[in-house]
Amino acid sequence: MDKKIFLSNTLTKKTEEFVPINGNKVNFFVCGPTVYDYPHLGHAKAYIQFDFIVRYLRNRGYDVTYLVNITDIDDKIISRSLEKGVSWEKLAMEFEAVFLEDMASLHVTSVSKYARATDYIDQIVNQVQVLLDKGFAYQIADGIYFEVSKFSEYGKLSGRTELQEEDAVSRVDENKEKRGWNDFCLWKISKEGEPFWETKLGKGRPGWHIEDTAITETFFGPQYDVHGGAVDLIFPHHEAEISQMEAASGLKPLVRYWLHVGFLNIDTKKMSKSRGNFKTIREVLKEFDYKVIRFLFLSSHYRSPMDFSVTTLDQAKSALRRMQDFVDKINKNLDNLDEKKAVLEMKEKMFLALNNDLDTPTALAILFEFIRSQNSLGVSGKYVYEFFNEINQFFDFFEFEKKDIPQKVLEIAEKRQQARKNKDWSESDKFREDILKEGYVVEDEAGGFKLRKL
Repeated sequence: MDKKIFLSNTLTKKTEEFVPINGNKVNFFVCGPTVYDYPHLGHAKAYIQFDFIVRYLRNRGYDVTYLVNITDIDDKIISRSLEKGVSWEKLAMEFEAVFLEDMASLHVTSVSKYARATDYIDQIVNQVQVLLDKGFAYQIADGIYFEVSKFSEYGKLSGRTELQEEDAVSRVDENKEKRGWNDFCLWKISKEGEPFWETKLGKGRPGWHIEDTAITETFFGPQYDVHGGAVDLIFPHHEAEISQMEAASGLKPLVRYWLHVGFLNIDTKKMSKSRGNFKTIREVLKEFDYKVIRFLFLSSHYRSPMDFSVTTLDQAKSALRRMQDFVDKINKNLDNLDEKKAVLEMKEKMFLALNNDLDTPTALAILFEFIRSQNSLGVSGKYVYEFFNEINQFFDFFEFEKKDIPQKVLEIAEKRQQARKNKDWSESDKFREDILKEGYVVEDEAGGFKLRKL
């Protein structure tokens, strides 16, 4: 079986063989959430697809360190905390916990480390100081800015230097004193009533872009293998990361392979909080279990945009049900050498598809065809069972033997079911969290529920 993996690299605009910097060791970073609100399905799509990619690389023998940042200080967090009349720390901690619980509910389990921005203030300050010392940054009344004109390769990731409609522009730093319109803030000088840190740069707090490179430099050094994120982050966020880190270190490229996931759209528009056209992960998990959501997003190529509707989830549920029915009928004690040959042939085709830029739609089409073929032959046996167990290491939407559920968890689940019947959604969510604390996820289905160990 060909073990070479090829990835579509946003930086080079080519599909390239994946060759890590250091043998089979892979340093992999993905931009994490700004924790001020409930995560929505757009977040679910991105983190499920990156979870799959990391799990697949590990299955192929790579030693992957997967790092995700948590933006826990930001203009949005400060603004929302003032609206709610709570401290920014309390708000950020609350929604960080919500995010991590939602990731657990979706079985996003591959992350090695979640790194909070506020735990790396010293590293952020040091990186800003280096940029000042090297002449890439300057200070004006409200902060320290990166001077884009000093970095000649600005725009090499996106192929442009101008904003477009779908860019993540919420942190465009407006100030008439800036030397260039797209110069971005590295360090925000303290304002009355806002949080700050006392540092050698003075009282202030980090800008948005600098936290990522300070965190990745701490764990990976000035260069590493893979950086992922949604396509709206390419410009200006990822351009800013490249500019500030390569300017600070003098080394390039910052990242060998840039991977970007497509939008989740509603009515052809990107799902986002600013548009108000979003569904939270928790809302959807009340109606569909995590396996359906994973199947839906993995049935689409990670780089492709996807149009969302309840109908697409219903279709995913039906398709997954057909696959699960097949798995349920497998006799793992049945030994059939002819079946072994068929599995090896199918496995080679499927892994070749996955090695080609993680082509999950083609891989799943191959799997469906195999299921149809096996169904025509009768009951499948142990070789099929072993294969489905293997691919579930990265797909994680099949269910195998049921495990005994503790009585305490069952009782909580029954209370939650009664709360749902009474339309007491707040109480229902509380019981869901209690179940999570016990190490289980509750999945609603027609006429009842199922419990699954995390």
